[in-house]
Amino acid sequence: MHSYKNFTCNISVLHVNTAFRSVFEMTPNLSSSLAFFFIFFAFASGQNASTMQNTSTTTKTFTLYNHCKATIWPGIITKGDSGRGNGFTLNPGQTAFYTAPTGWSGRIWARTNCNFDKNGTGSCQTGSCGTSLNCSRPSSPPNTIAEFTLGDIDFYDVSLVDGFNLPIVVQPLNGKGNCSIAGCDGDVRNSCPSELSVRSDGKVIACRSACNVFDTDEYCCRGAYSDPVACVPSNYSRGFKQICPASSSYAFDGDATSIITCSASDYIVTFCASRNQTFCSYHDNKVICNDTRSGSKALLPQGWWNLMVTLPLAFILQTKI
Repeated sequence: MHSYKNFTCNISVLHVNTAFRSVFEMTPNLSSSLAFFFIFFAFASGQNASTMQNTSTTTKTFTLYNHCKATIWPGIITKGDSGRGNGFTLNPGQTAFYTAPTGWSGRIWARTNCNFDKNGTGSCQTGSCGTSLNCSRPSSPPNTIAEFTLGDIDFYDVSLVDGFNLPIVVQPLNGKGNCSIAGCDGDVRNSCPSELSVRSDGKVIACRSACNVFDTDEYCCRGAYSDPVACVPSNYSRGFKQICPASSSYAFDGDATSIITCSASDYIVTFCASRNQTFCSYHDNKVICNDTRSGSKALLPQGWWNLMVTLPLAFILQTKI
């Protein structure tokens, strides 16, 4: 792996209502012109472009989008500096932008069912990273994790090695190389074995890994099983992989869909989504959508004047940094 340094990263949160969610979650039937209209109007309405654009060649922007029906509290830590992590509230339909420099390596995940007071002190049912809104340590299993190492070539994956708390999809934008979409096609909680299930009020809120539950060398890939030849997929990790085929399901999950390499300008990290959905981000004065059928592409403002005249005002945009 790579060596790591401490970096300062920036976060801005874009507050959107339900109508605006169509900008980031586009069905194959939604036209490019319509998608562009919504985002163009958003920026024309007063969005501070400095928080949205990533024009530096030494930084990359992560668009974090909450597609869940409930509020989540994303956590972000830099490897080697987990004591000073980031954390914030992200309501359904909201989007946050996180900028990191080339050379950054870290983790992004969602905390669920949290309760923080006005001082940012509290707790979460899953994904907890200390007792404050800003993470002070790595997340506690079980939780789904998006992992990144940025450089001339980026490495990224969605990891279920520490278990699962909600689906995550990672989509690269404008990248070169493999640049495939990492993550899940469904929700592991719906088919989690009872012996791995974490429940609250009778509902499965997370699914633990076999290593976390049984703590054996065989499941944890340690001792006599501490190499890829000896440590093979278990029935439990195969179950994870079936639902999240483009993910790391156990410690030595090394197939081509596990850890992906790509030279990409930006990434979209979507919570509670599936890989067959299309999402858009704003980069270098363009709206870029990652279409699972045809790859990343920029949307041009063709016909937007007509849309501006005929479409009613459908949303209110507020910004909070």
